[in-house]
Amino acid sequence: MPLPLKEDELQGLVSMAKDWALTHGITMRTADRPTSSEVTNYAPFLLLPSPFPERLFHQACAVQQDFNLLYHRVAHDHDFLQSTLQSVIKVDDYTKRLWEIYETVRKEGIKQPVSLAINRNDFMTDSQGRTLSTPEDVNTLGIKEIEFNTIASGCAALATQVGIFHRFIFERCGLKDKINKLPANTGVSDIAGGMVQAWELYGNKEAVMLFLTETVSRNIFDQRWLEWGIYEINSKVKVLRRSFDQVYRKSQLTEDNKLILEGHEVGVVYFRCGYSPNDYITEEDWTTRLRIERSTAIKCPNIYYHLAGAKKIQQELGRPGVVERFIQDSEAVKRIRATFAGMYSLERDAEGDAAVAMAMENPFKYVLKPQREGGGNNYFGEDVRKVLRRVLDSDERMAYILMERIHPVPFQNYVLRAESPVQPNTMLSELGVFGVLIGTSDHIITNKQCGHLLRTKTSDINEGGVATGTSALDSPYLV
Repeated sequence: MPLPLKEDELQGLVSMAKDWALTHGITMRTADRPTSSEVTNYAPFLLLPSPFPERLFHQACAVQQDFNLLYHRVAHDHDFLQSTLQSVIKVDDYTKRLWEIYETVRKEGIKQPVSLAINRNDFMTDSQGRTLSTPEDVNTLGIKEIEFNTIASGCAALATQVGIFHRFIFERCGLKDKINKLPANTGVSDIAGGMVQAWELYGNKEAVMLFLTETVSRNIFDQRWLEWGIYEINSKVKVLRRSFDQVYRKSQLTEDNKLILEGHEVGVVYFRCGYSPNDYITEEDWTTRLRIERSTAIKCPNIYYHLAGAKKIQQELGRPGVVERFIQDSEAVKRIRATFAGMYSLERDAEGDAAVAMAMENPFKYVLKPQREGGGNNYFGEDVRKVLRRVLDSDERMAYILMERIHPVPFQNYVLRAESPVQPNTMLSELGVFGVLIGTSDHIITNKQCGHLLRTKTSDINEGGVATGTSALDSPYLV
């Protein structure tokens, strides 16, 4: 569809798009009333699907099972976790508290050997700063991993609905012959299926599934879609949505370490919070996390999977020979390594000093990342230099890793955001690929790729994230 659209055509599509979103659940609570569903609005989304190289889309999807297995083995390797995170633990209190919980349950003995992982691997196309002048130039692009998320990997449901909307808009615009370029998204059904499978493995048909949620959650409908997906697969599952505080006050462990919440045995705990220090406001919140980890409930993620998602782990995996420690299949190793961007340690040694000097000389070539999830935590451009200058001669710098900056291909599209004008913008996209793995330390029960998420932002914004308000929901048009 040629852009920009004519004004009358644009306004007609925009009006229809907003109403479609509200009637089909592409919704969020409002900033003014974030704890109430009495007033909602549509989540930010793209009017049209955005172009994404077909070859790279399939590459990202195909490597997900390899990454699932890699991080599963990382999570179960105590020596690797300890040696990799020891410097971060010294200087980052949040990682230190997570590590203390991990060490406690490990010494007491892991009560639940089964892990449920719902991962999301985030990628960007990489033009390496080149300008694409012909359609054939798309074949010169690569795809690079931005980060691997092991906790609270959200927006699968809303992304599924946006993909359905884009199929609808193509039909209304007479582009039905192009719909085959819009890949189907099975995120909700596949992820919900993995959660039900874990619940069944727990072995108690009376057990409940706990969604551990934030007290304030604007993105509640993405979580609800997943809950409805669980009921469609198995209507006997009962889901409870509770906060850390509610679990602290209303739960206890039995002598055999079953987690009892409001009189119900808990079979699966699904974390939709707990990924940020801001989620642990009181000591009681940390006590609750430890109580859950001590239990026989299947956790998504458990504490060692949570630690495996640290940025420092991602950086260490980029070193020669490290992936090979966990993956013996040489072709799988090649698939994984083909997506790696340059990542650099900031330890207080010669290697770290060289990385600091490199970033100080040209800060616009790198991103500085702390051990945090949830968006809005990274440093770009001149801020890289400012932070490094501040931590240059202190151990604090070991709490960060340095990553080469990726340059995705820009394009034109329209963002629909509540109370904002709709106009053509230069946009950049980030592709997330979901995966589910269920297994023990030595046995894989399920390992699959489960749908995708495309988040798109205007080219003048560094950070991304739908829940944080900087990105919008999108779906790929394969080119």
